[in-house]
Amino acid sequence: MNYTELKTNIEDICENSFTDAQLAMFTEQAEQKIYNTVQIPALRRNVTGSLTTNNKYLSVPTDFLYTYSLAVVDANGEYHYLINKDVNFIREAYPTPTSVGLPKHYAYFDDNSFIVGPTPSGDYTAELHYGYYPESIVTANNTWLGDEFDSALLNGALIEAIRFLKGEPDIIQNYEKMYLQSIALLKTLGDGKLREDAYRSGQFRVPVS
Repeated sequence: MNYTELKTNIEDICENSFTDAQLAMFTEQAEQKIYNTVQIPALRRNVTGSLTTNNKYLSVPTDFLYTYSLAVVDANGEYHYLINKDVNFIREAYPTPTSVGLPKHYAYFDDNSFIVGPTPSGDYTAELHYGYYPESIVTANNTWLGDEFDSALLNGALIEAIRFLKGEPDIIQNYEKMYLQSIALLKTLGDGKLREDAYRSGQFRVPVS
């Protein structure tokens, strides 16, 4: 479902016309709710950066939300995954800039940077797997969520639309029920099936009573 189809469906189901700004608001609020409920592949991104000699700070991407992993790659191409700590730990464990070596720990320093410890003793490549907000379907027109799991997006947007219209409580409750059903299916996919395979985890099974 692309954005044009989504807007048409929202208005048809609600039997009401909305402005473009209102439809965008409903959609973006639904996306935000979904993206903070289920971790799907569309939320993952991978980048490489540089840690430089005697510089304990590493810039974070502008669209960064949270970390999956941060690794330092040494001269031999070997990956060393850093352990997440807080800034106080880094300061206490490596109290002076002369505490140098291959970084072992990292912390969120501020909105723009990580701090690592010990201070890098050389230049290293850093590889960051992180979560981010993908471009909204409002501007992209087509997204993973719209193409692969449009029921969650549509039901989420309908909740926002019916609340905007001050719908009756039973109607809102019905929309919320449909939304929760679609989110449950999406979580089974995003937090379940996409995190395992039949070789290691066995085939996906539903308990039989």
